[in-house]
Amino acid sequence: MTTSQGLILHLFLKQKHGSVMREVEELNLKVGHGIEGDINANPISPRQILVVRYEDIVDFAIPPGELRENIVIAGIKPENFTPGSLITFESGAAIRLTFHCEPCKRIAHLVDSLNSLLYQRGILGVIINSGRIHAGNKVQIQTDKFPAFSEKPYERFLDFIVKVPSGKVVNYKQIIQAIGVDNSYIRAIPIYLKKTSADDYPIHRILDSQGYLITYVPEQKKKLESESIEVLDKLDSLSNRNRYFVDINKYLYKNMNVYFHENKHSY
Repeated sequence: MTTSQGLILHLFLKQKHGSVMREVEELNLKVGHGIEGDINANPISPRQILVVRYEDIVDFAIPPGELRENIVIAGIKPENFTPGSLITFESGAAIRLTFHCEPCKRIAHLVDSLNSLLYQRGILGVIINSGRIHAGNKVQIQTDKFPAFSEKPYERFLDFIVKVPSGKVVNYKQIIQAIGVDNSYIRAIPIYLKKTSADDYPIHRILDSQGYLITYVPEQKKKLESESIEVLDKLDSLSNRNRYFVDINKYLYKNMNVYFHENKHSY
């Protein structure tokens, strides 16, 4: 584990999707929420905040804020700026860096090729300690403090569903938020389910977006009931057949501490 120090140069807020980033002097970081007033605030998302090294955007001649980042820091060496690192601020606020932010079409106009920004667009993170941060504040970064998230959405999917305990369920929408992908990825969840072993992973604890059981998950009703989850049914007017569902409000998995587990060697 390596510790190094740097400085906050710029802070930005995104108030709605597609809007221009607004530079501010202060951000309020809140555990179990994200940045106060930012559209990406979400208690279970691993992409509550985007941090960029100033040295990287200078190399590309990209003005601060154009990568749609929230924090621009300077003075941190690239080998110390990695997923799994812990960033702490003078106020006590802290961010766990999760995985690299993927280049997307919103920033394509900034470079000749989006591939040049692969692993260079900054690192996403989740807030693990609340506090206010200001431009000009010092920052400290500790490497290898947490396990790094996989850069592959399917692997993040697997890592998330193994955390869902017996007696709880998750739905498609929650999975999309928890693995940090665009809403369009909801079409990929059935594909993920079909290629995931029901013997190795608790895919029976996954419901569709409306809370219905999934037809191609083997013995789902039986497995849920064995975990004391009440499975209800109602007549589907289109198919004229009963469909099974679960009361999401009663059984939904809501663990806000999922991001707080450090690497064992960092204690």
